[in-house]
Amino acid sequence: MRFPKSLLALSAAFALFAQPVPAQQKDAFSPEQKQQLETLVRDILVKNPQILVEAMQALEEQQQQQRMQAASSAIKRNAKAIFDDGVSFVAGNPKGDATLVEFFDYRCGYCKQMQPAMLALLKDDPKLRVVFKELPVLGPDSVIASRAAIAAMQQPGGKYLAYHNTMMAFNGKLDEAQVFRMAKEAGLDTDKLKAEMASSRTTGIIQENLKLAEMLGIEGTPGFIIGDTLVPGATSPDMLRMLIRKARGQ
Repeated sequence: MRFPKSLLALSAAFALFAQPVPAQQKDAFSPEQKQQLETLVRDILVKNPQILVEAMQALEEQQQQQRMQAASSAIKRNAKAIFDDGVSFVAGNPKGDATLVEFFDYRCGYCKQMQPAMLALLKDDPKLRVVFKELPVLGPDSVIASRAAIAAMQQPGGKYLAYHNTMMAFNGKLDEAQVFRMAKEAGLDTDKLKAEMASSRTTGIIQENLKLAEMLGIEGTPGFIIGDTLVPGATSPDMLRMLIRKARGQ
């Protein structure tokens, strides 16, 4: 990590007074040296206020690197739960050579913004495997929508993906009435859907996704995982394609 020159200059100002002192001496600086140091630092900050901005940027960069390293380690520790838990819906090529995992909420505006990119990736990349992780974090209506989607996977006819796409494309108030209206229009049996929504299996899947997201450091939606990389939040289609190529070793 490289620090801005002005930060280095400020560090040098402190170093000027870092004279070796005996171990038993209580204070490293005399009162005069402390006053000189305070005056010098104050002058530097007044003349170069951008130092504070640069310091915050350097700190944010350092923290971001630490978060990404922690996420990479967590992805490796939880690989099976992320990529092949046996319960999450898998779209695209189930035997694809690269896997994109999306943690999402049906009421998340940023998730909805990413939906066209997700559809385009599925259409344009026949070797891509996509795993959908229901992560209802935006309130009770989000939980109802996720429960309904998970329950839809238990009905015959493979209606989950169309139902998922319909709810993701919906831009109004996604409440319980809308969730069941769209389920009926998708050809789902709403009585069976409601029963499965209340099952311990559905509850367990949501709880495991929430626990997994916490371990990975995912604090909101959407969140994407490709290879050993976590992408928090919405991103560009080009970024996703670049990370998919990287996961393929290209």
